[in-house]
Amino acid sequence: MTRILIKLGGTLLDAEESRHRLAREITAAATPDRAIVVVHGGGKQMTRFLAERGVESRFVNGLRVTTPDIIDAVVKVFKGSVNASLVTALRAAGSRPVGLSGIDAGLVDAEILDPELGQVGKPVASDARLLETLTADGFLPVVACVAGDPSGQIFNVNADQMAVACAVSFRADHLLFLTDVDGVKGADGSIVPVLTATEAHRLIAEKVATGGMQAKLEAACDALGRGVGDVWIAPGAGIGIIHSLLSHFGTGTRICK
Repeated sequence: MTRILIKLGGTLLDAEESRHRLAREITAAATPDRAIVVVHGGGKQMTRFLAERGVESRFVNGLRVTTPDIIDAVVKVFKGSVNASLVTALRAAGSRPVGLSGIDAGLVDAEILDPELGQVGKPVASDARLLETLTADGFLPVVACVAGDPSGQIFNVNADQMAVACAVSFRADHLLFLTDVDGVKGADGSIVPVLTATEAHRLIAEKVATGGMQAKLEAACDALGRGVGDVWIAPGAGIGIIHSLLSHFGTGTRICK
């Protein structure tokens, strides 16, 4: 059984057409010899939700400052509307999706990343038994990037880090980061089709990969170092992208040990 974790950026899920196309592609990829788990973000939807209520989003080093009021909105948006819209799209495509978050059954526990950020957490433990149980029975887990801890705290967690935590505990063979960029660019500005972890670290050290791409590469290298088979960073807007990646001829960048 091949184990695959697909992380979907919130931008890809914002438009109904894109959401339903990806749902159809995921459903088609979920053959009897593949166990698939989906992790999703929702930052764009979160910013819009807050703006509609007159709340300004504040970021420090790319992470949303999460006050007690905002963590309530995080649960409503990530675990609520964004998760539900993806689950319903997957069901319409023929899957048997189950909406979850890291809070459920201790799937992902976190701790405070930085007091300055409020209730932003970094994953510290993941228990994949719920994912194992669901996928073994033909269900498709759909995980929102909200984590908990044994004392009942709730944390806003970066979706890439949530994906890595789940992929490692689920013992994923492939981790697919589907995003709104075409892949990892080298120093000459062209997309690099294959990177080793060493080469990825070099792109970061040489300031070729910065910002969001640096964070994705760091997450990818973390996943590889903890047992995930390979990682793809690829454009989720590409038609047929999931089939292409799983056939190893897709666009984007494959990162391997």
